[in-house]
Amino acid sequence: MTDQSQGRLSDAQVAELLALTRDVDSVELKMTVLDSDRRAAVAALGMDALDAEIRQVYFFDTPDLRLDKHGVVVRARRAQRRGDDSVVKLRPVAPAHIQEAWASDNLGVEVDAMPGGFVCSASMKATWEPPLVKEVASGEKAIHKAYSKEQRSFFTAHAPEGVELDDLSILGPITVLKLKLHPPELRMRLVAELWLYPDGSRILELSAKCPPAETFQAAAELRAFLTVKGLDLSGEQQTKTRSALEYFSAQLSGSD
Repeated sequence: MTDQSQGRLSDAQVAELLALTRDVDSVELKMTVLDSDRRAAVAALGMDALDAEIRQVYFFDTPDLRLDKHGVVVRARRAQRRGDDSVVKLRPVAPAHIQEAWASDNLGVEVDAMPGGFVCSASMKATWEPPLVKEVASGEKAIHKAYSKEQRSFFTAHAPEGVELDDLSILGPITVLKLKLHPPELRMRLVAELWLYPDGSRILELSAKCPPAETFQAAAELRAFLTVKGLDLSGEQQTKTRSALEYFSAQLSGSD
């Protein structure tokens, strides 16, 4: 086996990832930047906050995160100068199985690969005209209004029994700064997202999408690029969604 402490996949993981990429729509390579490296990363990659798109992200779950424990994520977003969107995500999934059960142009099956691990997810998506998500987040409209009939069916099929969309708590918002980068050394576009949590903590994630057939080549190129930029790829990886859910769950528990 390879050294997991250095963010390397074992031989078994490589074989599993190779099998998954045969059936997915896309692969997204991700890494979170250590707090100690954040300022250096901003300078090394030439990030300018004034070029970033501002987003607000809301999650919906029970106070004890029953959906998260069942691998279901319910999210809605507002984006500066763009429309709203919502997603019901399931992870992990077997791509061939989920695609056969839910044949839809609105279903995306993707592998998220990060140093030392990966997960395959299925996302049922929808876009909306503003200010729908704002109205749902403020309580003016029911949560289900931000989800299509197809998304609601997808939710019902995978959510824990007895959990309904309109019974969920609103967890958010998280303010996100999203910046698209085009380093000349890379063939792929790099996306930086800075998640700003209400307690002052921050997570900076770098990501790049690639065709499934190019996963390993793209991962090697991205790793080499980030290493040259002085970024540590061996540090503990943080999950933006899990961090948000745990933060707001704790807030709800503290308010009871």
